[in-house]
Amino acid sequence: MSSLFSPRTRYSTWRKLWLNLAIAEKQLGLTAITDEAIDQLRANVIITDEEIDAASAQEKIVRHDVMSHVHVYGVAAPAAAGIIHLGATSCFVTDNADLIFLRDACDILLKKLVNVIDRLSLFALEYKDMPVLGWTHFQPAQLTTVGKRATLWIQELLWDLRNIQRARDDIGLRGVKGTTGTQASFLALFEGDHDKVEELDQLVVELLGFKYAYPVTGQTYSRKIDIDVLSPLASLGATAHKMATDLRLLANLKEVEEPFESTQIGSSAMAYKRNPMRCERVCSLARHLTGLYQDTVQTASVQWFERTLDDSAIRRVSIPSAFLTADIILSTLLNITSGLVVYPKVIERRINSELPFMATENVIMAMVQKGQSRQECHEKIRVLSHQAARVVKEEGGDNDLIDRIKGDNYFAPIWDELDKLLDPKTFIGRAPQQTEKFVKVTVADALTPFKTYLTTENVELSV
Repeated sequence: MSSLFSPRTRYSTWRKLWLNLAIAEKQLGLTAITDEAIDQLRANVIITDEEIDAASAQEKIVRHDVMSHVHVYGVAAPAAAGIIHLGATSCFVTDNADLIFLRDACDILLKKLVNVIDRLSLFALEYKDMPVLGWTHFQPAQLTTVGKRATLWIQELLWDLRNIQRARDDIGLRGVKGTTGTQASFLALFEGDHDKVEELDQLVVELLGFKYAYPVTGQTYSRKIDIDVLSPLASLGATAHKMATDLRLLANLKEVEEPFESTQIGSSAMAYKRNPMRCERVCSLARHLTGLYQDTVQTASVQWFERTLDDSAIRRVSIPSAFLTADIILSTLLNITSGLVVYPKVIERRINSELPFMATENVIMAMVQKGQSRQECHEKIRVLSHQAARVVKEEGGDNDLIDRIKGDNYFAPIWDELDKLLDPKTFIGRAPQQTEKFVKVTVADALTPFKTYLTTENVELSV
């Protein structure tokens, strides 16, 4: 991603655009463009460090970045010096290049996102049957499974995959539109031949590997395109933040942790600590990513007529920042999901501390089946439950509700059934079946078009 948004890639892409414009113009009959000119342009399409420095020096003189690069490219390809940028405006290279970068940057994100989903899906399948205490309002709730909880994260990531792919596929090229989008300069070049101007536009689009050009533009492509592309990135940020926050809370509960190396230090003072620093990093960067989306909304809303230049500086910051931020978030998530650690005994202990309260309805139903009154049983359970809760909350003791039930002769008819009534797996509903079907059908179908993206490589992160 850093390479994609580097000066070398940017300026080399400008040269690629100038080369393809010249190829198309020559193909459509402009005799001023020679084979030698095309050959020299092609031979020098990758800009060198020395040429980048030369363009920077030239820009200090002329105060125009595009014209500085036209000059330096012309020095490298003297046979083409007079026809580089023929009929074009600066946005021919700057805007078309930006659209290429948006498309290619989405491809980089999609590859990583697919692998995050794949790793997390393997985790979900592995733990689809493991009961775990559910939380609503961060208060103990009905049981779910470790794997089922992971499917909630995966489902949101699948929506992010869909949204980024949609935005990527919808990106067109600005094409060959001229200074205010009227193609007047190209109409003059082809002596009023409208068909050739339209053919030129289409030919440039095809040479650059796009499906279509936006049918109308001003000097720039509409900045609403930036909104369309950064919106799913912001949404990915929300997904990542929620998932990483859940994992931070689970780390506090000591139920699930992100990877922690044997030599890793959690705190400079507290040697015992295992801070969830990777998930904290995700949350931090995700907040930044969701905020960058607002740059595109505000920029698009204040563009005057065919264009202004107050979009340029902010877009050079916010668009690369959004993709670079999304990229490192996905790299971090790939690292996390490749090594999640589960602590079954802690999970089991927490279930056992809450399950007796949750099992009271099962106890009541079992007693009714033995011929007892539901109302009488309910009152008995209510009294014993409050006694057990007082032990937990006021005395700091263990939940002894089951011992109280075993000590009350009223419940003697179901004493032999208590172990079965308290089996955590009877409280998880269809969580295992939901998880397996979700991964093997929903996820599998969604990832089928991306099979070539899958890899077994882990992402190593620097501290």
